[in-house]
Amino acid sequence: MPWVEGHDEQSTRDFLARSEAKWASGEVFTYAVVPDGTPVGMCQTYRWDGSAGWRLGYWLHPAAAGRGIATRATAALVAEMFALPHVAYLEITHDLANTASSAVPRRLGFTEVRREPAPPPAAPSGVGVDVVWRLDRPAPSAP
Repeated sequence: MPWVEGHDEQSTRDFLARSEAKWASGEVFTYAVVPDGTPVGMCQTYRWDGSAGWRLGYWLHPAAAGRGIATRATAALVAEMFALPHVAYLEITHDLANTASSAVPRRLGFTEVRREPAPPPAAPSGVGVDVVWRLDRPAPSAP
């Protein structure tokens, strides 16, 4: 990911400070992914386009990939977001070349809704096209 370049301890401290402020404002909710007590990544959600839709994102250290960790973390985040009454839908985007990331929304029942140009900067391994997946709020179950 482009933000990894030049990453150091101070950038982590700055990120955590910004995350705390954005959490307090209800703008962005960021979670550490910590299976077995070891931090291996993060997931977050943020309001999207001023509507009742929110975007989800996730990132894992490469050594943690391929074990279902991102899927479980994202599933937990989906459940938390749909517990909030104002969330109508959730979206996940990833670069078209990132086939590993496409497995998460597919497993969680998201539907691919469009492909669009990715905002710069694109990851070096990316093609600059975002795949957008959507999951609508489940209908209330009948009594």
